[in-house]
Amino acid sequence: MLFNLLIQQPQALGQIIQNTPVWVWALLTGLVWLGGNQLFDRHVGLVRAMVMPVAMTGLSVYGLASAFGKSGQAAAVLGAWLGAAVVIAAIALWLQPTAPKGTLYAGSSRSFYIPGSAMPLALILGIFLTKYFVGVELAIQPALARDGGFALQIAVLYGVFNGLFAARSLRLWRLARQNAPLAASPAPAASA
Repeated sequence: MLFNLLIQQPQALGQIIQNTPVWVWALLTGLVWLGGNQLFDRHVGLVRAMVMPVAMTGLSVYGLASAFGKSGQAAAVLGAWLGAAVVIAAIALWLQPTAPKGTLYAGSSRSFYIPGSAMPLALILGIFLTKYFVGVELAIQPALARDGGFALQIAVLYGVFNGLFAARSLRLWRLARQNAPLAASPAPAASA
């Protein structure tokens, strides 16, 4: 519906933008800044490397809950989201099991050196735009919140984004585990 509206009445885009709350643009600015930083090589701690995928998962779950939570199909929607995320993460890890070339982990400082990539920015924008367009669609057609087909499509789309984020995090986690300092082994017992 939204795309048809914008094609048939392009002036509607201005109305949609004007009716968007200011906090949404502030959130978009922050997410673009966060994703934009990922375009450049950087050093980042282990915890910080894992925070963004968790935050993006939270934004996806919030998007699903706010759009479809009251429709009585929350379990099916969350199941579709989780299923899609697991399948996409598994496929992504199968296709690329290791962290991107040039990624390093220093066990002593528990930090990564991560080469710049556009992928995090693309995933962040994908999640944000999905949430935004679903919000606009539901404002135009509130009955879509009870449309099981629409809800499942959106859940799967969020799952694809989150699965790719999860695969990226799991690659970093594997690298950290492989390069973690070995635990001190006990000294051999002295023989009498």
